[in-house]
Amino acid sequence: MSATAPTSPLERGTKSSRTLAWVLLAVGLVWTLVPLVWMLSSSLKSKADVTSGTPKFFFAPTLDNYRNLFSGANDLTPYLLHSIVAGGVSAVLAVALGALAGYGLSRTRMRGRRHLSFWIISTRMAPIAAVVLPLFLIFRQLDLIDSVFGLVLAYLTFDLPFAIWLMSAFFADVPPSLEESALVAGCSRWQAFWRVVLPLTKAGLVTTFVLCLVFAWNDYAFALVFSGPNSQTLPIAASQLVTQTGIDWGQLCAIGTFVVVPMMLAGLAVRRWLVTGLTLGAVTGE
Repeated sequence: MSATAPTSPLERGTKSSRTLAWVLLAVGLVWTLVPLVWMLSSSLKSKADVTSGTPKFFFAPTLDNYRNLFSGANDLTPYLLHSIVAGGVSAVLAVALGALAGYGLSRTRMRGRRHLSFWIISTRMAPIAAVVLPLFLIFRQLDLIDSVFGLVLAYLTFDLPFAIWLMSAFFADVPPSLEESALVAGCSRWQAFWRVVLPLTKAGLVTTFVLCLVFAWNDYAFALVFSGPNSQTLPIAASQLVTQTGIDWGQLCAIGTFVVVPMMLAGLAVRRWLVTGLTLGAVTGE
């Protein structure tokens, strides 16, 4: 009876290489989890425990920091709603428009197509400082400053090029013969795209949506410039806890938990699609 073939890179290679791989994984895991665990534990500490001169690993947990975030002048609800609406709507629009543009880009055979693809993703590479002033002047003329819709448009400026480039890579992996078969069977070009091609790129759609949502959810620079009292998001709420009189570390860690945990849960919920997407289209993208 033949031996079972190795199923993962960690099961292949020499013993020393496998040990080194496990050590690197352990270091990466500690590097990632320790700050998160420390932030979560600090959000459950009292003010005396947080500001103690010696770190306290054993303490009586309290939810006062979370209660204070939703009481009085520090109510976090509007900031949370603005983040959900601005991030969610911008991610949905980026995926919808990116899928259409990415499909056209992957199926169009024209001179300079590769250069066009690079130009699209190069707009995503531009530093935020280079586009903040032009966008601010445009938004001020259109009366979009201090509006959630303005934030959605601002987030689309860096989400949409990324979505187009990523989705074009996924569509390029789908054999054109499948669309040709659908066209021969009587489907229109739109029906072939909607019923045949799009379902085959489900991993790409989920991957693109999650990544665009994370980019918008974590944004601070655009929210700082374009938002106001009626549209401020969670990162802005966190910055307001840093004042000249001091820093409320307990509430700051509580807000950090609200910012980090939803995106972690979203990534875990779609991890199968996310891993599949990142290892397919993102690697072979043009």
